[in-house]
Amino acid sequence: QVQLVESGGGLVQAGGSLRLACAASGRAFSSYAMGWFRRPPGKEREFVAAIGKSGVTTDYANSVKGRVTISRDNAKNTLYLQMNSLKPEDTAIYYCAARASTYGVSRNGHEYNYWGQGTQVTVSS
Repeated sequence: QVQLVESGGGLVQAGGSLRLACAASGRAFSSYAMGWFRRPPGKEREFVAAIGKSGVTTDYANSVKGRVTISRDNAKNTLYLQMNSLKPEDTAIYYCAARASTYGVSRNGHEYNYWGQGTQVTVSS
């Protein structure tokens, strides 16, 4: 299994940037496809971005495409989400998740096996 801990959230003004990180425990980080999801206040969890085991394959929700970049450093067992041009509607708790997979990515949170505790991102207008 893998344990995930998010960091990097905070309060920013609209148009600002944040870099979220997800630190994974263990020695099997590279065996998992990874994803970022978020839960806005009063709403259901939604997909943000996903990345394959090697980092070659990526996928983004239309709402964030062009503004965020998902990446991973398998040598450091760390997943990242660089967020630019933030909008108030980006306000949410952001979660990283791990999915056992030999290849590919998924937008479906139900297909992910492990989740972090979340980090709060608040974008003021």
